[in-house]
Amino acid sequence: MTANKKVLILSYYWPPSGGSGVQRWMYFAKHLQQLGWEPIVITVDEHQAAYPVMDYSLLEEVEGICVIKTATKEPLRFYSLLTSGNTKSGIPQGEIKRKSILGKVAAFIRGNYFIPDARKGWVPFAIKAAQKVIREEKISQIITTGPPHSTHLAGLQLKEQFNLNWWVDFRDPWVDIFYNTSFYRTEKAKQKDSSFEREVLHSANGVILTVGGELQAQLQKIAPNQNFVVLPNGYDAELMKTTPVAQPKDVFHVVYTGLLTHNQNYTSVFKALAELSTTEPVLLSLAGNISQEIIDEIKDCLPQVEVVYHGYLSHREAVGLMRKAHLLLNFIFKGASSQMISGKLLEYLATGIPVLSVGDPRSVAGEFISQGSAAVMLDAKDTKEISAFISKLAFEKGRVFNLFPGLEQWSREGLTQQLIETLAS
Repeated sequence: MTANKKVLILSYYWPPSGGSGVQRWMYFAKHLQQLGWEPIVITVDEHQAAYPVMDYSLLEEVEGICVIKTATKEPLRFYSLLTSGNTKSGIPQGEIKRKSILGKVAAFIRGNYFIPDARKGWVPFAIKAAQKVIREEKISQIITTGPPHSTHLAGLQLKEQFNLNWWVDFRDPWVDIFYNTSFYRTEKAKQKDSSFEREVLHSANGVILTVGGELQAQLQKIAPNQNFVVLPNGYDAELMKTTPVAQPKDVFHVVYTGLLTHNQNYTSVFKALAELSTTEPVLLSLAGNISQEIIDEIKDCLPQVEVVYHGYLSHREAVGLMRKAHLLLNFIFKGASSQMISGKLLEYLATGIPVLSVGDPRSVAGEFISQGSAAVMLDAKDTKEISAFISKLAFEKGRVFNLFPGLEQWSREGLTQQLIETLAS
């Protein structure tokens, strides 16, 4: 293997971590290896990591890839202990709980003392491991991916020390990520975080984004001469091909997978399902990281609907559940409509099942979704349109297929080809 086809990837999230954040570089590494490259991954030991969920089935996807796991010192585990009494159950995802005095104090501490984020304790361990690999393997290409964006600070030091070709991957925004507004950040904290982001943007050889539009425009104002490349999230074409459609015939099956929090607008959709259930049998399947409080809230809202919560499913099981649906639901986080097109949304579209997403129809994600023949992004206030879309699909259940133009270009392998072209440029 020639040195110029070796690439060092620093990613905090790595199998057996579950959830959507791990899949982007898990798949990139998998297909880089298949396409003749040698990815070397530095990540954190899962026994010390602050991973909210685990999915051991994902280890099969990265067999044969060189993975180096390091120790870490994480204040986020203590934050979780402070807010929940458990080192993992209180790790925030999608929303910051601020109802109690303790919650407010914890949010302030996290926003003002854990800068850029609460996983920054991994950075010195990642740097030490990377220095050894770079020297031994004669590495010239490195990629850091965030969140956690503290990972990029490791890349910054390694770039200065070794003069590497360094690409920064923003899976989500950094300073402008939607949940930062919940942290009671002082101006001093905001300025410190912004200075980190600015230094990284100006020092990297290139910046990879999952979405263009508003996010790219914001970052280009900070670093106008930077080389920005959009490589979106994608879907596993082989997994879709081998997972059959198995929709029930006697009930309208609605499926939601993923994280669900109070920071998403789901009420209008469940009210529409409640209305539909007075005349049509409805099954609502939920899977992912969802609190019992929200499950109970949904059941109370849907007294005539069979609500089944599957808990956290492996990636393969989650795709299998999607393929059993007549309708797939998606809820954009409040304040994040312009910031991301999730991998889950790409997988939804790849199933061919109709999709209803609640968010800003004029956003990048909204315009993207609308290309589907049976996929829409609707505002939570558009209750009539939401009800009409759901009712139409219930009436025609099993007979509507969501055709999406040029879907193959969003496959994980196809996107890895684009990544290779980027690295070679």
